[in-house]
Amino acid sequence: MMRYTSTRDNQKSVTAAQAILQGISTDGGLFVPEKMPQIDLAWMQALCDKSYNQRAVEVLKLFLTDYSDEQIATCVNKAYTAEKFNADDMVELARISDQEYLLELWRGPTCAFKDMALQLLPQLLTTAVKITGSDDEIVILVATSGDTGKAALEGFKDVAGTKMLVFYPVDGVSPMQKRQMCTQEGSNVRVCAIKGNFDDAQTGVKTIFGNKELAAEMAAHGKKFSSANSINWGRLVPQVIYYVSSYVQLMADGEITPGEKVNVCVPTGNFGNILAAYYAKCMGVPFGKFICASNKNNVLTDFLRTGIYDRNRNFYATSSPSMDILISSNLERLLYKMSGEDDAQINTWFDALKKEGRYEVSDSVKEKLSTEFYGGFCDDADTAKTIHDVFTECSYLCDTHTAVAVKVYRDYKAETGDTTKTIIASTASPYKFANDVLKAVDESLMTDDEYENLAVLSKVSGVEIPKQLASLKEKAVLHTDVTEKEKMAEYVRGQIL
Repeated sequence: MMRYTSTRDNQKSVTAAQAILQGISTDGGLFVPEKMPQIDLAWMQALCDKSYNQRAVEVLKLFLTDYSDEQIATCVNKAYTAEKFNADDMVELARISDQEYLLELWRGPTCAFKDMALQLLPQLLTTAVKITGSDDEIVILVATSGDTGKAALEGFKDVAGTKMLVFYPVDGVSPMQKRQMCTQEGSNVRVCAIKGNFDDAQTGVKTIFGNKELAAEMAAHGKKFSSANSINWGRLVPQVIYYVSSYVQLMADGEITPGEKVNVCVPTGNFGNILAAYYAKCMGVPFGKFICASNKNNVLTDFLRTGIYDRNRNFYATSSPSMDILISSNLERLLYKMSGEDDAQINTWFDALKKEGRYEVSDSVKEKLSTEFYGGFCDDADTAKTIHDVFTECSYLCDTHTAVAVKVYRDYKAETGDTTKTIIASTASPYKFANDVLKAVDESLMTDDEYENLAVLSKVSGVEIPKQLASLKEKAVLHTDVTEKEKMAEYVRGQIL
């Protein structure tokens, strides 16, 4: 049976259902598989004529061994439906050059890649409740830099036995992202802005998870915390699926020969999305280099180039707000693996990060990082130029986050001469960031009305506005709460006890 351990105490061992239900280990560590399942080329070739849902079931069976095959299939088929995802097969690959394949992960209900995980997580979590025999109400806390919040709200709204609280930085999301969250319906959901940035929200949520007094109060009322952020294994494993599937699809389409190496480029702030691709390689997918694309908040770029993680730097609000992050939670999982599963070392590094805001990894880890990863970043000016260039070159409209990845990939190619075919994660619909995208395409067409800009952008590009964004203007604002970052626990207590 596949079991999971904590990055900060590898003597712990839990089942997949327990890991998903708990979200984060009681020692503050993240759950990781004790041993990565292995697949081979024949296994992948057998998936070439399968649907995305069928591929998802086969991947999940390797990781969720305490779930029955029937339970896994039910979870997948409830999550990924034609009604929820505006795509022939949940995700699509768009080739924009001989080497560049954009993996469109934003065809779901909130127009962001988080839907791929957050439509499935509620199914996995409610099934985990049944498997473990728990009868507690699950209270899900989420910190968001924009996309996770809405995707989680949409995934968990009115799900029996759950309650959800989402925290977002009051000035750190796009107007469209804020509108999506604050108009969210559902009897079991609450949304609250905090006076701070995403890192403050994320730190606040992690602190609440470690609050033993509050946990005891929760238990006395028949409630327990869990997470829908990518610190939860149930959020990360669905992301592994789409990287396995994307390689399989390139084979099925004849774009690559079986076994041919493919690079992966991901725009990321919290490191979960690119970590999922790395895990796919650890399983046996023939991925080559991982190109980590950051915006002006380039803490990951510096880390991958120097081995020094230092969050003691300026924080920038950018046109790619979902990446405005200085504390990348999922890096802990990568370093646990690259350090030889040295939980003592992980505790040392992350204790230093908490106390001093920085740490430096060992020379052996630095060597492994440089072998597997390339780090680059892109500021707002280059982001806008890339949106314009890609649209001019091939009439393809990409959002601000995807543009960061395209620019960093092209920098990598120019610097290294590596012409390996590359999957570039396209993480959001351009209409979620219509003002910045339209300004990049043709600033003269800009208006003062964001919804008018949606219409103009659609006319210019010929791409239809997603109905779930077009309808936002008419929806009532239901959530207006704001709290100080230091009072997040107090807010949670007031909402659930």
